[in-house]
Amino acid sequence: MAAEVRWGTATARGVLATTILGSGMAMLDSSVVNIALPRLGAELGASVAGLQWVLNGYLLALAALILVAGSLGDRYGRRRVFVVGVIWFGLASALCGVAVSTPMLVASRVLQGIGGALLTPGSLAILQAVFHRDDRSRAIGAWSGLGGIAAAVGPLVGGLLVQAWSWRLAFLVNIPLVVVCVWLAMRCVPETRDEQVTGHPNILDSVLGAVGLAGVTAALVEAPVRGADWLVVGSAVVGVAALAAFVLLQRRQADPLVPPALFASHTFVVANALTLVVYAALTGVMVLMGLQLQTSLGYSPTAAGLAGLPITAVMLLLSARFGQLASRIGPRWFLVAGPLLIATAMLLMTRIAPGSSYVGAVLPSVVLFGFGLSVVVAPVTATVLAAAPDRYAGLASGVNNAVARTGGLLAVAVLPTAAGLTGAAYTDPTAMTSSWRTALLICAALAAAGGLIALTIHDNVLAAPPPGPHCDVEAPAPTPQG
Repeated sequence: MAAEVRWGTATARGVLATTILGSGMAMLDSSVVNIALPRLGAELGASVAGLQWVLNGYLLALAALILVAGSLGDRYGRRRVFVVGVIWFGLASALCGVAVSTPMLVASRVLQGIGGALLTPGSLAILQAVFHRDDRSRAIGAWSGLGGIAAAVGPLVGGLLVQAWSWRLAFLVNIPLVVVCVWLAMRCVPETRDEQVTGHPNILDSVLGAVGLAGVTAALVEAPVRGADWLVVGSAVVGVAALAAFVLLQRRQADPLVPPALFASHTFVVANALTLVVYAALTGVMVLMGLQLQTSLGYSPTAAGLAGLPITAVMLLLSARFGQLASRIGPRWFLVAGPLLIATAMLLMTRIAPGSSYVGAVLPSVVLFGFGLSVVVAPVTATVLAAAPDRYAGLASGVNNAVARTGGLLAVAVLPTAAGLTGAAYTDPTAMTSSWRTALLICAALAAAGGLIALTIHDNVLAAPPPGPHCDVEAPAPTPQG
């Protein structure tokens, strides 16, 4: 019997509140850290490479482990794994908040990424598993919009926290949110799992994926500083070999971490390709915008955070509506138009330079940026999940999140070097502005490529299935919670 929570019920509101708070906490943390980078770098004496590792330590663990985390939820209970992830994330956040050196902070960020990997796919998988099919797109739209607001409001929160005391508050603020999220999850969220899953989680595949991403990332980040020395070349060779072994195992194993059957769907493949390039572009811009506003335009951390508030307002008003429209008329043109609007906004952002005004340069670009995000985020998420069998809800969510985080990981590793931002250049307004403009052109091209990719997506993927016997997931059943 399928779990069929309907929109507008008390249970639906509780499930939405829990999943939005959990995933929003992870999104908030990422954007808060972005705005705290200048102060963090100054206090810890970090170079551009050090700041890249502060960001990539988190993204690396998240991207490498999010796949196995999604399958853990399908296997052992989606709510259970979600709650474990939220608690882990909170404990790691506390460690980040008391870090006394860049290496300690990077190590703590890796631990934080493990918690993020456990909770992020769980939030989407819970929505896909417990909501009635007719209400899923609307629920995902609300989750995307309100969760995206957490990411958008993060710079403002980060600015206020940094100015109130220290960048450390950007991490310590997570602790009370964790307490509330766990309480809501245990009270409001029904447990679901895939009863067809057997055996044990595939740890070897996860290790190969983690080693592969770590090796490639280390080579990309350290090459501009160290050159082609033994560490850089060795990291690249190990990383590529591990990723190749990962792909080979998926094709040959009886119970792979990522079933090749998932990629039999053209729509699933295309939607994930779109996710990769668009999220690489988004991550690159959001990381550098805080630096550009503070270093080149002289904004305070709070002012830099306030600059992005229109993104929050636009997503609050429109994201859920676009999710509903995509469900009704098909997602293709939303997935084409959204990335193209984002690319246009990035081109407008090239006008954000020393001497430019907020109203004349920043405001038009961030409003358009928020509109483009509203158009694409909910439809692409709903499309990815709808294109996969319902029994793979957690895994499909994990794949899409892994793809998004990998895009961000590669952007943070490659974009500063490609834009000429190395060493302590992020403290020099002239060098920062030049790199900012180059980075925007690269990111705009990536976003536009995402829109063109979406032209091949099938428009009926969100349509209801034909009448007949159908079972999405098992009914929630009382289970012991760890």
